[in-house]
Amino acid sequence: MNVAIIGAGSISEVHFNAYANNPDVTLYAVCDLNRERAQAKADKYGAGKVFTDYRELLADPEIDAVSVCTWNNSHAEISIAAVEAGKNVLVEKPLCKTVEEAEKVEAAVRKSGKLLQVGFVRRYSSNTKILKRFLEAGDLGEIYYAKASCIRRLGNPGGWFSDKERSGGGPLIDLGVHIIDLCWYLMGKPKVASVSGNVYNRLGNRANVQNLSFYQASDYDASKNTVEDLANAVIRFENGASLLVDVSFTLHAKQDELYVKVFGDKGGAEIEPELFLVGEKHDTILNMTPQVDHLSFNFTEAFQSEIDHFVDSCLGRKETLSPVEDGVEMMKILCGIYESAEKGHEIRFDR
Repeated sequence: MNVAIIGAGSISEVHFNAYANNPDVTLYAVCDLNRERAQAKADKYGAGKVFTDYRELLADPEIDAVSVCTWNNSHAEISIAAVEAGKNVLVEKPLCKTVEEAEKVEAAVRKSGKLLQVGFVRRYSSNTKILKRFLEAGDLGEIYYAKASCIRRLGNPGGWFSDKERSGGGPLIDLGVHIIDLCWYLMGKPKVASVSGNVYNRLGNRANVQNLSFYQASDYDASKNTVEDLANAVIRFENGASLLVDVSFTLHAKQDELYVKVFGDKGGAEIEPELFLVGEKHDTILNMTPQVDHLSFNFTEAFQSEIDHFVDSCLGRKETLSPVEDGVEMMKILCGIYESAEKGHEIRFDR
């Protein structure tokens, strides 16, 4: 199948690599507002066509599917146009910026009959797949509690990431989307009942800090920062389960921290920083370390798995693990946390 990539920024590189490694894919076209950047990617990966307007790209009948790797504020617009043009879509997380946008995307996908896969890449990681088998077999029982944390002590990427107009928010929508979705997915995707959240912008981007390097977006500008630097939330589900989460771009913490844990009535598990299982047999508590290639999230392996799954789904061999409906639910949670923080009280969801 012929694939085009819209948006040739940093995250596109893993899409290009993964598609290039898939024997069923021809990298057909590249689109970016910056023609030189698009041309460079096309030359590197052998794509025959270059565009600066995604509408012109979508008008090409030879294209079967697209990866949308643009700023968050254009995800909905491009995804809707793509499915309406008869293309299958893999859109980077988050699905969009607002619940209203998400519902419009969902309606367009349903009307078109095309596939839209949301880029919840951690669902496709091998350590997630392994833990999911234990969960589906009931080895951990009913999951009633999860907690997740992704703390950067110094890590505001700047550029479009720190521009709320383009990104939709800071660490919550950039980092939180991954760990909240991972917990929700492992918990069996229960219906959300309520969220209570807090966001803080006390430290800014701390561009004054010296002698400690961190990732910076290609359009990094220390003078511009309109996003939060910390968010936390309690998320309650209709089945009584709950999720506790906190994320930061910058915080006066001793060190960066990442963990994702789920707890059931028969056992528990950690998937970050490494896959680990806790159980009970013969009145004895067991700590169990799986003997596998990747105990932790492996970036390259997970993206390859995600892209391969998308290709297989486009070709009718599999169903996607991250359909548009899940993208809508995640936007309800994320936007609910921002709304709760703004209003200072819990947000309830009426079904």
